[in-house]
This record gives sequence, C-alpha cells and structure tokens, in this order.
Amino acid sequence: MLSIRPSARTAAVALAGAIAAAAVAGIAPWGKGGRAEAQRRIPPPSREAAQFSFAPIVKQAAPAVVNVYVRSRVQTFQSPFADDPIFGRLFGERFGLPTERQQSSLGSGVIVAPEGIVVTNAHVVRGGGTPEIRVALADKREFDAHVILQDEKTDVAVLKIDASEGNFPSIGIEDSDTLEVGDMVLAIGNPFGVGQTVTSGIVSALARTEIGRGDAPVFIQTDAAINPGNSGGALVDMQAKLVGINTAIYSKSGGSVGIGFAIPSNIVKLYVDSAITGRKVERPWLGAKLEHLTRDIAEQLQIDRVAGAVVMRVTDRSPAAEAGLQPGDVVVKVDGFEVGDARAVIYRLTTKGVGKTADLEVIRKGKPVVVRVALKAPPQPGKDDVRTLLGSHPFDGARVSNVGPALADELGLDDSSGVVIVAVRPGSTAASLGFKPGDIVVELQRKAVASVADLEKAVKDRQRLWQLSVRRGDRVLTLQVQG
Repeated sequence: MLSIRPSARTAAVALAGAIAAAAVAGIAPWGKGGRAEAQRRIPPPSREAAQFSFAPIVKQAAPAVVNVYVRSRVQTFQSPFADDPIFGRLFGERFGLPTERQQSSLGSGVIVAPEGIVVTNAHVVRGGGTPEIRVALADKREFDAHVILQDEKTDVAVLKIDASEGNFPSIGIEDSDTLEVGDMVLAIGNPFGVGQTVTSGIVSALARTEIGRGDAPVFIQTDAAINPGNSGGALVDMQAKLVGINTAIYSKSGGSVGIGFAIPSNIVKLYVDSAITGRKVERPWLGAKLEHLTRDIAEQLQIDRVAGAVVMRVTDRSPAAEAGLQPGDVVVKVDGFEVGDARAVIYRLTTKGVGKTADLEVIRKGKPVVVRVALKAPPQPGKDDVRTLLGSHPFDGARVSNVGPALADELGLDDSSGVVIVAVRPGSTAASLGFKPGDIVVELQRKAVASVADLEKAVKDRQRLWQLSVRRGDRVLTLQVQG
C-alpha cells in the first residue's frame, strides 16, 4: 500500500527501515526479457562537457544545511492490567502510573540568516514539553537552539542558534514561482543519519496538493532522492538558492522511490520574515467556502477542464461578498497563475499577503470574469469566544473557540456555529485522548454544546464518567472517559 511519509524519523528506526526495505523490495529496472535496456554510449563532445559537475553549487549551499537533533520527554501511563481489553474499555488507556520516556528524533535544517536563523519542518522539532534541540553544522560545530516560530499547518518551524557569534554560513531564498517543471534541483540533508548527503534531480511537478502532509497548501514535487532524515533539508536550484524545504516522500517501503515533496520557498519566507520581525503571519480572509472542482460538478456547470475551486457559499460583508464573488463561480486563476483546486487558491492568497489585492479569474455561467478581491485580515474573536480549558476533565489542555464565519472558512467547516478545538497542548489529557484542531464538540453528558460558555460551565462539575461526542469531518466520535 502506498503511503505518504514524513522524511524525518529517529536514526535507529530509519536505519532499521532502510535495511528492511532493501531486504524486501526486490525491484530492479529490468525489461520484459529480464535485462536492462542498453544505454546509448556516445562520447561527450568536449572535455568541458565530460567534466560537468554540481560541485560549485554544493560548495555554496551545503555549509548552510545542518543536522537537527531533538530530544524530548514524553509522559505515558503504565498499568499492570494494560493488556486486559475489558479493563481498557472500562477505565481507558490513561489509567495507571505516569512514567516518562525519552524520545529522540533526527532531521535537517537550513540556515537562512547569518545570525543563526534556521528553518526546518515543524514535525522535526515536535515533542512533549520543551524539547532539547541541538544543531550540527557541516563543519562539525554543534550548538544548542530553540524554537522561535512553529506552524503545524504548513509544517514549518524556525529556530535560533544559541551562540554569541553571528556569522554563520547561510543561503539565499529564491522566489519559488520562478521554478518550472524540468528545472534541475539538488536535495541536501542527512538521510538515515549517515551524514550530509547531496542528491540531484528535476522539478517533477508544481503546486501538488492533497498529498497527506497535514494542512500545508501546495508542494513542489521532485525526483531528487529524499529519505528519512531529509525532512527540513534544502531543495536548491542551480544558483545555489533555496527553493523549497524537503518534507515528505511517497513510498511503499519508507525509502525514496523518486517521488518527494518540498514546501515552496515563498511559504517558507513568510515564516522566516515573521520570526525575524516578530509580526504574526496572517492568512487573508476570503469569506467564501471553496471546494475542489470535481468531474460531476464540472459537467453540471458545463466546464471542460476539471481544475479549479468552486465557490459554495459567500459570507455576508466579507471581502468575497464586497468583490462580487458568487456561489457557483469557479476560480481558475489567481493573479494569472492557474489553480488546480481550493488549496492552491488559498496558497496564492496567503503568499500575496494581507493588505494587498488579488485578481481572481472565475468561470461564471460559462464565461470568464475577473474579480478583484481586497485581502483583509480575518475578524478577531471576542474575549469570550476563546478559552483554554484546564482541570480534571477530558478537555484539559484544549483551546476551544466559538465558530464564526472566518474560523469556519479557515478550517473548512460547513457550519459557522458551535464550538471547535483550535489547539491541543502536548502531554495534556486532551492530547492523550486524541483530540485534534478542527474537532467540533457536539455533546457533553448527552447535552448539546452550543458555545464555549456552555462547555466551560459543563466541565466544572466533576464526573465519574464523562460521555461526549465530537465531530471530525464526516464522522461523529462518541467517547466514554473515566473521570
């Protein structure tokens, strides 16, 4: 079964996976007759062509690529009855004595500013409590580092090296919109913990979406070999500039099969600039619910190309409403860039930035129409709309919010009412129960939850047994948790 895998793993697990993959893959590039097709053997036309090398590019870029070692403590619960399924159903997996275990992981990172600003993947530095982070440079120097910005949705984290010196080797960030399919690229990282490694390939595709890495909008696809440990490493162009951060692979075995994905540098730059300046990254609020254009919808709307985003609803007094966007419109371009689906539209608006305008080309009743949208920040929730819940109840450590139009658009919710979990503190009760941002709290103790105030009031009363229902996507999950 094919799966999308983050390319960062612990060194031990990654190495074991590599050995296992090599043992079971049994795949060779043979033709039907059992032999590889013979390659044409043509001598190079000149000495210069024969000596062509990526070495000058690597010399410029590789010193800025680092190894990122993360160590964190994770709390678990142990019980002498842990293997008893009946006991587990009655009391839950958290019943028992709390214990701590140490969790280690390995990934890569890229220094993008001489003062020691490092960009990597959020999943590389994710861990319980405050993780201990160690950064190893290509010249074998090592430093402690700390997280200054982390965004789980786009899987980007920005670190600062803890050192008084401020002249670290760094790499420039290129505009990822200049990339074209077929361009040569190099991937630099630390696969399987073997040490810094460089692989080459081409840009296989642009603006890939729906590949399974959380909520990140679009990805660059490349056939440059990316393996476990490469997460957070650099994807560079032939000018030795950063065009992407390697983040995931598409694989049967966990090893590279020539389908890797990188977060475009234009998204990365937003978070690097935010980390340096201290300004929060704001995603523009469109005020319209977008869905991917399917073949069935395209046929209903008499559209030939199955590419774009369908406007399902428009919120009153939103930027979309003010611009004249209408339900049934199909967005096919943003500022001249073709968009394949709803995620690509959001990516284009996010990289354009709050305070600017964007031209959306839409198909309306079979005809192209250009709509100019002012990119505004989403309306801020009121002081009573958001709460972090603490205490002896299932939602301990969950940050919850009343669902308004802006939040509903951001999370892709059909309804703009109710209570949604927007964040979960690692190591909390809510985290151990598997709650995730985007979960809608439907019922608690068989009573409907309509607002944050309702939920906050309900969890104040201690219970021997908590009964709750949470909607996640199209499913409603019903849980019973021992108090």
